[in-house]
Amino acid sequence: MKLVQCVPNFSEGRRPDVIDQIVAGVQSAGVTLLDVNPDADHNRVVVTFVGEPDQVLEAAFRGIKLASQLINMEEHTGEHPRLGATDVIPFVPLTGATMADCIALAETLGEKIARELDIPVYLYESAAKVPERRNLADVRRGEYEALKLEIGEPARKPDFGPARMHPTAGAVVVGARPALVAFNVNLDSDNVKAAKAIAKAVRQSSGGLPAVKALGLMIEANHQAQISMNMVDFNMTGLLTVYRAIEVEAHKLGVGIANSEIVGLVPVKALLDVVMSELKLTDFSLEQVLELKLAARNEG
Repeated sequence: MKLVQCVPNFSEGRRPDVIDQIVAGVQSAGVTLLDVNPDADHNRVVVTFVGEPDQVLEAAFRGIKLASQLINMEEHTGEHPRLGATDVIPFVPLTGATMADCIALAETLGEKIARELDIPVYLYESAAKVPERRNLADVRRGEYEALKLEIGEPARKPDFGPARMHPTAGAVVVGARPALVAFNVNLDSDNVKAAKAIAKAVRQSSGGLPAVKALGLMIEANHQAQISMNMVDFNMTGLLTVYRAIEVEAHKLGVGIANSEIVGLVPVKALLDVVMSELKLTDFSLEQVLELKLAARNEG
């Protein structure tokens, strides 16, 4: 059996009824739903599900179709960058699946979205057709509002579908990538300039930490500035490493850290790495984790 994870981000975090309809559509394809994580300030919901490749492909398409009917990007506002009603659809290889399998899923889904829903599609990360589109931030440059004006330019022509935005659903970004951790650190301040400076200091694209993508945002509901991150390879840069780096940068700017949060699911190894580092554990392995040992025994 091949098992694939899909983690679509839909541009709706404030209307539970809309989220429920999209999630029900996803589940109707027979996949296993693992997590639904809405965020009102970002105005997006991250949905995580797993299944065999054909199931996951159909579930993703059903979610995208419903989102295109229920979300109007002309009325959408939120703190998080976005291009469409379904902002991004990544496929992640799990048991028995390969990155090549997920690239094939991304290409098949992209063509299907364009053909059946008339929505422009961009491929990113391992599925990208050109190097300039590997980085999601580059694809999202200027967000929905800028892409409406620039989509007809050669450099911004979609990989599938029309060179024009869907009137309400915008565009969709589809790709294949390894597992990542969505990790946010909230400052004890509303100093969004500080958050942006810290994000610039820690993200790889600005010369910071490897495999870290970061943005500085304002969370209006809490009057807190936030460093919102995607840890695209926690084996290269772990959660504790980036947290400590943010502490240092925040101290330089005279602000502190209020708390942090993980959005959606996280591999257990990413958390164990933190424990191992803080406790200075030696010769420790995943086989010593009771629940993992029991799970392996049950699977056997």
